[in-house]
Amino acid sequence: MADVNAEQGLKVKATRPFSPFEWMLSLRYLRARRREGFISVIAGFSFIGIMLGVATLIIVMSVMNGFRIELLDKILGLNGHMMVRGYEQSLDDFDQRAEAIRAVPGVTSVIPLVEGQVMANSRGGAGGALVRGLRESDLNALEPVSQNIRSGTLDGFDEGTGLAIGSRMAASLGVWVGDTVTLLSPNGAVTPFGTTPRVRAYKVAAIFEVGMSEYDASFVFMPLAEAQNFFKVSEGAVTALEVKIQNPDEVRDFIVPVSQAAGQAAQIYTWEQLNQSFFNALQVERNVMFLILTLILLVASLNIISGLIMLVKDKGRDIAVLRTMGVTRGAVMRVFFITGASIGVVGTLAGFAIGVLFCLNIESLRQGLSALLGVELFSPEIYFLTRMPAVVEPNEVMAVVGMSLFLSIVATLYPSWRAASLDPVEALRYE
Repeated sequence: MADVNAEQGLKVKATRPFSPFEWMLSLRYLRARRREGFISVIAGFSFIGIMLGVATLIIVMSVMNGFRIELLDKILGLNGHMMVRGYEQSLDDFDQRAEAIRAVPGVTSVIPLVEGQVMANSRGGAGGALVRGLRESDLNALEPVSQNIRSGTLDGFDEGTGLAIGSRMAASLGVWVGDTVTLLSPNGAVTPFGTTPRVRAYKVAAIFEVGMSEYDASFVFMPLAEAQNFFKVSEGAVTALEVKIQNPDEVRDFIVPVSQAAGQAAQIYTWEQLNQSFFNALQVERNVMFLILTLILLVASLNIISGLIMLVKDKGRDIAVLRTMGVTRGAVMRVFFITGASIGVVGTLAGFAIGVLFCLNIESLRQGLSALLGVELFSPEIYFLTRMPAVVEPNEVMAVVGMSLFLSIVATLYPSWRAASLDPVEALRYE
């Protein structure tokens, strides 16, 4: 003890904080000897727990971010940010309404369309479909479709009666470019014997693949004039106007100006209203997963506490000898602080590296595991996307790393204080 040595006339020079001596002693305690093997096992599990906790948190948060961004891009890229519909079956004078809406500051595009549900069938199968009638220029401006044509072409789309269908629909119907698809609409002509469905055959002009299974399996695009004819919509009318703005997150600010520009007999629907429950569910799932996975870090931190307390009890005699040789309480506390914090810091850095590398190569890893196990991981029918997305947000990663370092450091404080508070006389009394 420094005080005892001072009373005996000895001049003791305290080591400076975090000196090489303290680091050497701390790292020496981390190396297991045979009789301290169990303590080393606890330290190893603490390291693995923190590493897996940090890596898992980074991976899960990045995948959830990727899901939201990819789904948002796919949904908004194909559906627009706002839909203007009529109170009746259709919107008259759609060209004038569209021009007025385009004049609203912040609106980037307005696409008139005719929309309807049909039954699509061919010799290879049948299924439900959503038909959208658009002009060729508007369909070419719809990049998720026009930039992802897998077969065929959209050239001359307005002049023909061909259809552009999704790749999954083409596979389910067993058709290719040039084959015939029959569309059946239940809203047909009214006769004395009831309503007769409308049935018409069309050639497949193009096959696209958006990358979202629901759209690739159900969307059909046809020329606007042909859609007006098929769904019995007058030549100067459409069923909806699809509006896109510069910033989708500000869509609520555009409800009033777009409604005024669209005129009377028009209803406004935003993408938030149409997909609110879906994105709310994603956000809730993301928050719950974060809380659950944070428990891994808490458990690993508790392992650090238990391992250090056992190490302090085991090293009681060594601590007493060091204190009688003049090592201060602060030096003893720093020795055990470094011992515990090293586990947390190294585990956090290892988890950070593993998590980021995993996210950067997640699609390749998914394909490799699928091939190795012989099962389909991340099925597009369930998750809607054809590839697994992962978007690493630097702020979230730093928050995870910071939380892990904070928990690791806090976990070492109590055992380190216990070590510094050890009475050398009591520790050496029965030695």
